[in-house]
Amino acid sequence: MILVYDSFTGNVDRFRFKVCLETGMKAVKIEEGLIVKEPFVLVTYTTGMGNIPDSTAKFLRRGNFFNMKAVASSGNRNWIPMFAEAGVKISKQFNVPLLLKFENDGTKSDVEEFIKRVKEIEG
Repeated sequence: MILVYDSFTGNVDRFRFKVCLETGMKAVKIEEGLIVKEPFVLVTYTTGMGNIPDSTAKFLRRGNFFNMKAVASSGNRNWIPMFAEAGVKISKQFNVPLLLKFENDGTKSDVEEFIKRVKEIEG
């Protein structure tokens, strides 16, 4: 399982770094034209009023959702009730588990919880 991520301000990138440091998990940043042909967990941010970032949406529309096994999203609790809503929307739209909603770049316990949940879906 790999971690595919989208980061705008650097928060998701820092979260990815902490996860990969703990697990050695391979990570790939979403870029224009990226196609992922193996199982992955998506980690993205929330933009605007609880929206999925355009770059994440384009990535999924290219057919990448077929290999997505779960999603997690970052946000800012100042925006409750829209906190990390991108993950909720992706989870519902593509029928994959929402592993975690975390603030900014996540706490140590967020990283631990994410790793635990990824291991559970890996079986």
